[in-house]
Amino acid sequence: MSQTQPCIICVAITGSLPRKSDNPAVPITVAEQVESTHAAFEAGATIAHCHVRNDDETPSSDPDRFAALKEGIERHCPGMIVQLSTGGRSGAGQARGGMLPLAPDMASLSVGSNNFPTRVYENPPDLVDWLASEMLRHDVKPEIEAFDLGHIVQATRMAADGRLKGPLYVQFVMGVKNAMPADEPIFDFYIETLKRLAPDALWCAAGIGAAQLTVNEWSIAKGGHTRTGLEDNIRLDRTTLAPSNAALVDRAVELCAKYDRPVATPAQARRMLGLKDAA
Repeated sequence: MSQTQPCIICVAITGSLPRKSDNPAVPITVAEQVESTHAAFEAGATIAHCHVRNDDETPSSDPDRFAALKEGIERHCPGMIVQLSTGGRSGAGQARGGMLPLAPDMASLSVGSNNFPTRVYENPPDLVDWLASEMLRHDVKPEIEAFDLGHIVQATRMAADGRLKGPLYVQFVMGVKNAMPADEPIFDFYIETLKRLAPDALWCAAGIGAAQLTVNEWSIAKGGHTRTGLEDNIRLDRTTLAPSNAALVDRAVELCAKYDRPVATPAQARRMLGLKDAA
């Protein structure tokens, strides 16, 4: 991937875990999420990675809440790519894919299990295949969330046998406790492995917690795309809470300038990812 290619910035706006008590800037309601996403969009983010919450801030997989969030983002952030989460903290089994009939532009897909800080993130093969089939059915592009090397290999196998529509878009997730650390030689090996197994694939990366800024810089410097946002990290530094998702996007934009990477517009991001033009 060329270092001069525009960089797609994804903002993970709320996730399943951070609460107002952790950082008051974490958006919980649909209205708060739309407002926070709009500011991040204006700062340069072109993908919104979306979770929804119940009124008590617990995670939800309610398709109606996802529908309201998707509608709000599409109305207030013209052309922004909406990516809905099928992650396991907000539901179990096929409930995790209950929002896919909404036909968002993209959805996250984890193709294997791994350890999280206090539990196993379970992605059994039958559920992975069902989620992948639903994404094919509703023309939703998966973002492969790779927490381990085996997830990259499995995604390329699924693309080769038709369970996933190529070209792949693979996100390396680093810094989750008990999973893959933010380690630059491993990061480089991920890139090399993906290029060898799926030469047409695009890649991005996300760093969790203190690893966020480091992984943002690796991604941008090495020609990939990157993710930031309050889902992954609620701080600017050890002592300073991030005031908004937009502030974290601003840091990624500054890194793009440092490495002479243009920030992708929504139209450019859609072309690179093979997505249809915005309505």
